[in-house]
Amino acid sequence: MAHQATPVRRARLGRALGPEPTAVSGVVLLLPGGDEESARRPSPMLATASVRALGRRLARAGREEGLATHVVHYRYRGWNGSEAHLARDASWAADEAVRRYGDVPVCLAGLDMGARAALRAGGHEAVNSVLAMAPWLPEEDVAASPEPVKQLAGRRVLIVHGTNDDVSDPELSFRLAARAKKANRDVCRFEVHSDGHGLHQYRSEVQALAEDFVMGALFGRSFSRPVEDALAAPPPLGLRMPLAAGFGKSLRR
Repeated sequence: MAHQATPVRRARLGRALGPEPTAVSGVVLLLPGGDEESARRPSPMLATASVRALGRRLARAGREEGLATHVVHYRYRGWNGSEAHLARDASWAADEAVRRYGDVPVCLAGLDMGARAALRAGGHEAVNSVLAMAPWLPEEDVAASPEPVKQLAGRRVLIVHGTNDDVSDPELSFRLAARAKKANRDVCRFEVHSDGHGLHQYRSEVQALAEDFVMGALFGRSFSRPVEDALAAPPPLGLRMPLAAGFGKSLRR
């Protein structure tokens, strides 16, 4: 019997969420969570469930602007050390967005390990903004290089983290944001008081904040006052901005 070659795994973009605009002028790539180490293929439905609701909201909000919103399906479930598989898949997805839609701005929006991937792949030339929600970041180790931030220069970056996150340490995302802010003034970070890793307790506020940031970063809409203030404030104020309960009910000044 002839030996059958193992098929090469490839990342892919999910079908556009909501009606795809006829003329695309901006793209959001949604990066689900993952594991620290795993060579298994992610379960399509389980892996993407955490970001699909946000994606649908963004698709509705940006439909008139020409926003295309896609979930990225990874090759592997794990980050896998120096292979950084999820970050590589995020970069591939940005390439694919350019191939499909041309020279349009891209926002990488990730949750958990997907947020780490968004931050790491943020230097892609098509990416103009990064939204990192409850980013999983490695514990700081004096023997290892710190998580890079120089690639974020010239991008708008928003990090959102629950203060009661017992999966990914919010203090690590604060420290990364502080380092990134030194190279890029357009970095801000919001803290969701008493919320956990999934940001479920204040889901509507987090989604409203994400919408406000993404529409402003991709299409030049004016940011809400809290986002403006967070971007303008010096550290640590703009990196420990509290997300107010009810945010989104009256976004504009």
